[in-house]
Amino acid sequence: MTKRERSWNLFYSVVLVIFASIPYFLGYFTHGDTWQFTGFVFGVEDGNSYIAKMLLGSRGDWLFRTPYTSLPQSGVVAFLPYLLLGKFAAGVAIHEQMVALFHLFRVFATPIAVFATYQFVSLFVTSIWWRRWATILATAGGGLGWFLILIGNSPWLGSLPLDFYSPETFGFLSYYGLPHLILARAFLLFGLSFYLQSIETTKSGWIAGMFFLGLVLVQPITILPAYAMITIHLVLLIVKESRGRNWQNIKPWLGAGLKILLLSSPVVIYLGYSFTQDPFLSAWTSQNLILSPNPLHYVIAYGLIMLPTVMGIRRVVLERNSRGLLLLGWVILFPLLAYAPFNLQRRLPEGIWVALLSLAAIGLQGWLGDNVKIERWVGRFLLSFGLLSSLLLIAAGMDVAIRPKEPAFRKFEEVEAFSWLNEEAEPNSVVLAAFHTGNALPAWAPVRVVIGHGPESVDLEELEPQVDAFYDEKMTDAERLQFIRSHDVQYVWYGPRENALGSWNPARSDFLTLAYSYADYKIYSVQSSHE
Repeated sequence: MTKRERSWNLFYSVVLVIFASIPYFLGYFTHGDTWQFTGFVFGVEDGNSYIAKMLLGSRGDWLFRTPYTSLPQSGVVAFLPYLLLGKFAAGVAIHEQMVALFHLFRVFATPIAVFATYQFVSLFVTSIWWRRWATILATAGGGLGWFLILIGNSPWLGSLPLDFYSPETFGFLSYYGLPHLILARAFLLFGLSFYLQSIETTKSGWIAGMFFLGLVLVQPITILPAYAMITIHLVLLIVKESRGRNWQNIKPWLGAGLKILLLSSPVVIYLGYSFTQDPFLSAWTSQNLILSPNPLHYVIAYGLIMLPTVMGIRRVVLERNSRGLLLLGWVILFPLLAYAPFNLQRRLPEGIWVALLSLAAIGLQGWLGDNVKIERWVGRFLLSFGLLSSLLLIAAGMDVAIRPKEPAFRKFEEVEAFSWLNEEAEPNSVVLAAFHTGNALPAWAPVRVVIGHGPESVDLEELEPQVDAFYDEKMTDAERLQFIRSHDVQYVWYGPRENALGSWNPARSDFLTLAYSYADYKIYSVQSSHE
C-alpha cells in the first residue's frame, strides 16, 4: 500500500465517521431538561446492554455476568472490549462517560477496519479505482433493500430488507453503531490477508493467528466461518494442485492454517465448553435466535453486484489464482453458512459482502480494462444505488434524534431515579421492573433485573408474563412475595410502564417500604423480614 493509498484510507475513514455520527450529534443537541439521550438511535435495547457491560468493567469485573437476570452465574470471558472500556470511566456522570467511550471506540475502530478492507481487496484487485470502489461499498454501502421501502413493500416475505437490520450482511450498520463488530471484521480481514500472504513469508501465519485470536475475544461466533473459509481454501488448493501433484505449493498455506489453529483454538475450545456445559450460558444460547430470512432477501441484498460478481468468479476460475480460490470458496460456503442448522445462522456469513465486492471488482476491472471513462461511469452508477440504503438509515436516525421519545431518549425524572439506585443500592441488587425499564436500568446503575434483554434474560418467555401479572391485581400478595423470594428481589420499581400493566398499588403491600419517590417514579425496598 503506497503513501497515497494510506492517505486516502485515512481521509475516507474521517468522512465515514462524520457521516455515521450526524444523528448522534443531533441527539445530543436535542437532549435537555425533559429528555436525556441514551446515545443510540437504533438497536437501543442492545445499546443499553453494551453500556451495562461497560459498567461491569468499571466496577473491576473481568468475567462477564449479565445484569439482565436474577439467576446465579459463574462468569465467562466474553464481551472483553466493553469490559475493558469500562475501566477507563470513574467518578461522576458515569453513564455519560460510558456513552462517550462507546462512541470513541466506534471512531477509532473505523479506520482500522477501513484499512483492513482496503488491504484485503488489494490482494485481488490491482486498480486503485476499483480498490476504493470496493472499500466504499464494503463499509458504507448496501443492497437494493431501499427499493422495497420505496414501493412500500416492507416488510417483505416476513422480514425487513437485510440492509436495515443485519450488520453481518453488509457492514454499514456496524460503522453506524456496533463498534465491536467493526473491530471483529477488521481482525477477520487482517487475519485472512496475512493467511493469504503466508506463501511469501512464514511469519505471516503467526500474525494471522494473532488476529484470529483477537477475533475470538471480540466476536467469538465469527471464528467459525473463518475456520470454514480456510478449510475450503485448502481443499480447493488440493484439487487445483492434484493434477500436477505440486504438493509443495500447498505446504505454506497448510502451515499457516495450523498456526492459526494453534493460537486461536484454545479460546475457542474454552468458549465452546462454557456455552454448552454451563447451565446458564447454555440456556442463554438456546433462546438467542438470529435466523436468516427467506433466500430471496439475499437476492435483493446482493442483486446490485450479482452480474459483476459472476464475471469475477469466472475470471478467478479461468486464471486458477490460488489467492482467488479463497473468494470462490467463500461464495460456495455462503448458502451453507446462512442456512446452517444453527440458532445464530444469520451471523455466520459475516464478511461475505467484502468477498462479493472483491469478485465484482475483479470482474469489472477485467471487463472494462483501461477504459477510464466508462470505468468511472460504471463505478459511480453502482455506488449511487449502493449507498441509498445507508442514506435512509442516517435519515431515520436523524428523525429519531430530533423527536425525543423512548427508547432512544429517557425521561429526566426516570434518569434521576436510576441515579438514586446507582448511589444507594448495593451492587448486584436485584430490581423488579417491567421489561423496557429493566433494559435501561443496568446501563445507569450496577444492579441486576429480572427481565430486560431478549437473549440475556434467560426464560424471558416464561418470566415476562409473570412480571406483568405482578403489577396487576391478578396476582395475590402471597404470590408476589413468593416471586420476590424466588428471584432474590431487593427493590420493586414502579413507574408509568409498570402502572400501565395493571391496577396493583404497591403502597398497600406490607412487605414493601417506599424508599424513593420523584414525579411518577417510585422505588420500594423489600423489607428484610420478607426477603
